[in-house]
Amino acid sequence: MTATQVRPSSEDERIAAIAELLRRADAQPGAPAAVALGEHMVEAARVPARHRDALLRLTPTELTCIRFLGWGRANRDIATLLLMSENTVRVHLANVARKLELDGMRELAALAGLLFYPSD
Repeated sequence: MTATQVRPSSEDERIAAIAELLRRADAQPGAPAAVALGEHMVEAARVPARHRDALLRLTPTELTCIRFLGWGRANRDIATLLLMSENTVRVHLANVARKLELDGMRELAALAGLLFYPSD
């Protein structure tokens, strides 16, 4: 196929498509409604089975850090919101990546977005 035959979809269109898939998965009959990750409730369809047990063992601060990361916040913003240093945020995020056996911060950011980015 040539470049004129295939128009690549924009990032916003891909995100909208993923959000629609998540909404459909959440609406299926018999699907578990939500999973409690600390004080945060996450739709069950968003939680990868491979990471479920490790996510349940994260500390409240680690969960809050990845929640803000999933909302698109930078480490400096997370540090300000949680009243800690930026280096402490980096340590928490590195610990989460290690506990979840992720290859790095990109995978962690992708997982955090899957878990916590609003689908509305």
